[in-house]
Amino acid sequence: MFKKILVPFDGSVSGEEALRKAAQLAKLCDARITILTVYRHHSMLEASFSMVRASDPGNMDDNMREYAREVAEYGKKVLTDEGITDMRAFAKVGQPARTIVAFARQHEHDLIIMGSRGMGSVEGYLLGSVSHKVTGLAPMPVMVV
Repeated sequence: MFKKILVPFDGSVSGEEALRKAAQLAKLCDARITILTVYRHHSMLEASFSMVRASDPGNMDDNMREYAREVAEYGKKVLTDEGITDMRAFAKVGQPARTIVAFARQHEHDLIIMGSRGMGSVEGYLLGSVSHKVTGLAPMPVMVV
């Protein structure tokens, strides 16, 4: 049935539920799970509008990349706790929905399982959720948990 399952994961409760559902299905299908954490490029213009300033914020893209890697590693721990050993995890920069679909196509995933509501901002309420956009763009089945 399904052999390669992609789980976009942002660290949210809904995202953890998607990981657990993917683990159940992977056990039934003997499928590999790939975790993908997507972060947005942080422009200097956005930084200039920030009201919170750390004493030494460093490079925001580096900070976001590191945080995305930590989230992906946490996703691997969730899957390990569910008894999954055949997994991979990646952190990518880009517009979330398009990056998820492009990654799924490039790596020939045959199913995407994702949470219905992630850690998105108010922008998600105004422009539509990432899960909604992925369901419209993806050529493969998408399960929204």
